[in-house]
Amino acid sequence: MACPVQVLCLAVRTVSLFLFFYWQMKCFHYPLFVTLVHLTIVFCLSSLTRLAMQCWTGKPGVMVNWTEYLSKVSPVAMATALDIGLSNWSFLFITMCVYTMTKSSVVLFILFFSLVFKLEEPIVALFLQNPYLIVMVLLIANGLFMFTVKSTQLNMKGFIMILLASFIGGIRWTLTQVLIQKAELGLQNPIDTMYHLQPLMFMGLLPLFLFNEGEAFTMLSNLLMIVHACQSGHDIEALFVCQC
Repeated sequence: MACPVQVLCLAVRTVSLFLFFYWQMKCFHYPLFVTLVHLTIVFCLSSLTRLAMQCWTGKPGVMVNWTEYLSKVSPVAMATALDIGLSNWSFLFITMCVYTMTKSSVVLFILFFSLVFKLEEPIVALFLQNPYLIVMVLLIANGLFMFTVKSTQLNMKGFIMILLASFIGGIRWTLTQVLIQKAELGLQNPIDTMYHLQPLMFMGLLPLFLFNEGEAFTMLSNLLMIVHACQSGHDIEALFVCQC
């Protein structure tokens, strides 16, 4: 069980990363590109960690065969990619308060899908065993409803994005629990889980990035090349870049 200090450190880290990313999106309007870079960094770090553990223990890292990888790991990766991608994308349209309030509804979707996948007891028995659970569900739902109704600066596009991300987040965390509980896959170690998820998450999010940000990001890259060439005094190179 996590001690209060660990919980506090996790909360501080989460809030700090959230605030940093929110501030970054106000300056750099390419959330899907940032997410792809983040996935690449996580994959590289998890690979290095697995290699270090292999050198230290002498045991090879866990590898999942292609059949199980595509049938059991890929659904978790796709749900995770869409959850993170839509959540980051919504920063361009909604405020931090709307994001926080709407994202809190993920608890409701986790409960719903845990019942669908039979990770929890039937809903009647669950509420009878823990009556405070229904109070928590009603409070979250009522708070979300009151906040969105009274909000005067609500961007519907961003709100739908983050609500859809919460819905997919319920699928994500439920499938993640199912995946980790499969002892035959050997993915109980979070490093192994991240190592196997990141490539599929990258491939799942790449088409959305190309469709939404690909052209604009290419134009931005060309513009930066032109500015750099002009600042360096290479007028011929700048002219060539402009013609391209």
